[in-house]
Amino acid sequence: MNLLRTVATFLSVLTISVTGYCQDVVKWNFTAKKIADKTYEIHLAAKLEEGWHIYSQSSPEGGPLPTKIVFSKNPLIMLQGKIREEGKMEIYHEDVFDVDVYSYNNKVDFVQLVKLKANAKTSINGSVEFMACSNGKCLTPEKVTFSLKL
Repeated sequence: MNLLRTVATFLSVLTISVTGYCQDVVKWNFTAKKIADKTYEIHLAAKLEEGWHIYSQSSPEGGPLPTKIVFSKNPLIMLQGKIREEGKMEIYHEDVFDVDVYSYNNKVDFVQLVKLKANAKTSINGSVEFMACSNGKCLTPEKVTFSLKL
């Protein structure tokens, strides 16, 4: 299954490369919202162009590249719980991978609750790796980084 996933991803990337189709179809907005003393919501919001989608963080084995969010280690910050996905999730069967996949069209907001261990100014840093697809064609997976002051 991993070989099938690798081959399918390679062919998708090759198709995009051959056609010269490269554009910024996903716009990211990163914000930190204070909700209580030493407690913040970190919002990683994606807005997608019409007809494009990105995948959930939960992708079945052998499926397409899931969205992967990584927060850099910071001794002043504790992550609270799992990252929530807020948006209209689409679930459908993808013949290329022969699995049901979970994706978001138009927009999705990934939300992580964090708590500061002390009353100190600090930043939370990290990255989002994702793959945008439309009509069976996928762009090369992309990684964007963020840094937010708390």
